[in-house]
Amino acid sequence: MKNLQVQIDAHSGFCFGVVYAIEMAEEILNDEGVLYCLGDIVHNDEEVKRLKNKGLIIIDHQVLSELRNEKVLIRAHGEPPSTYELAIKNNLTLIDASCPVVLKLQHRIKNSFDKGDSIYIYGKHAHAEVIGLLGQTNNEAVVFQDISELDLATVPKNITLYSQTTKSTDKFYEINDMLKGSGIEVNTNDTICRQVSNRDRELRDFAGKFDSIVFVSGTKSSNGKVLFNVCKETNPNTYFISNSDQIDSSWFSENDRVGICGATSTPMWLMEEVKERILTF
Repeated sequence: MKNLQVQIDAHSGFCFGVVYAIEMAEEILNDEGVLYCLGDIVHNDEEVKRLKNKGLIIIDHQVLSELRNEKVLIRAHGEPPSTYELAIKNNLTLIDASCPVVLKLQHRIKNSFDKGDSIYIYGKHAHAEVIGLLGQTNNEAVVFQDISELDLATVPKNITLYSQTTKSTDKFYEINDMLKGSGIEVNTNDTICRQVSNRDRELRDFAGKFDSIVFVSGTKSSNGKVLFNVCKETNPNTYFISNSDQIDSSWFSENDRVGICGATSTPMWLMEEVKERILTF
């Protein structure tokens, strides 16, 4: 035995939007035993597997278009107006678990679009949340992941800037300053969720307190990739895993202090499982 001291980051685990969606799903699954969900309810394979075992059926938009007279969960990322229109057409009951922060952002973008604003969205191309945001503008808004994608000479001289809720606050304001520095008048809307963005600072503090860090996240989680790199920058002995089977005992030396943390899509039960596995070394 290596006599490892293991601690789970108290701030890690699901954000409130994911908690809300999963609680809604479990309530229906407990009552009815089956529920359709449009896309993975959360970007964590282990949690999706757990809910599938309870009767959750993950579908895509193609399957949705063929579905009739069923209940379908809208996950925290939100959906574009076309999904709601299809639901009415196909007599589907939508269980809307869209994150309140995302819904508020959708409404703000819709209002800007109705006023005729030139809308730019800092976000990840083809991300579920961004697709929902674009839908508020008839897909006319400009989405960019990095300012290098924009030809600043052709950007309108007056734009309205929004951000996907899970992007970096620092990066958003860096982009905002670069746009303004190029002579563009920017109506800036900081729409980043602080529960997510504040994780950067919290994780840097956490990662610096241990000999090694085990970061637990699904491979599909954009937030997980960003937060893993935050930990890695602070503590080079940071390891990315998706489940407890991937842990390697050679990562740890005798009497090491080991920290466990994760993405906002990582369930606490999974981090507890990881802790129990590490304590067997």
